Amino acid sequence: MKLTTRSEYGLLALIYLARHQDEGFISIDTIAKAQSIPPKFLEQLMLALKRAHFLRSAKGQKGGYQLAKKPNQISLAEVIRLFDGALAPTESVSENFYESTPIEKEKRLTKVFKDIRDHVSNKLEKTTIADVA
Repeated sequence: MKLTTRSEYGLLALIYLARHQDEGFISIDTIAKAQSIPPKFLEQLMLALKRAHFLRSAKGQKGGYQLAKKPNQISLAEVIRLFDGALAPTESVSENFYESTPIEKEKRLTKVFKDIRDHVSNKLEKTTIADVA
């Protein structure tokens, strides 16, 4: 698993919103400046997070985004899967995004990658935005 910039910036935005959740709606420009994220790119990420029901938005001068769930209800795994897909190192050991790959011929090799998948997945499933905010 390798995080893309989309996942990294998405996580940074959610962490910022978690730290400032008592301040109401926060603008994209505020989040972008605070986390050094290009505003246009952040806008796309925020829309994806909203569609996935992690965020809610409001328009107008006091508009912006805020968390739609409590920070302890958003796992890192959910966010990474939204932007990057599988957490597994290869699709043939993925539980959610399975596709056949050549390494399936070697059962012991497949087992190693399943163990890696399980460790990474368990850690990311148990870690929430609240844990890192």
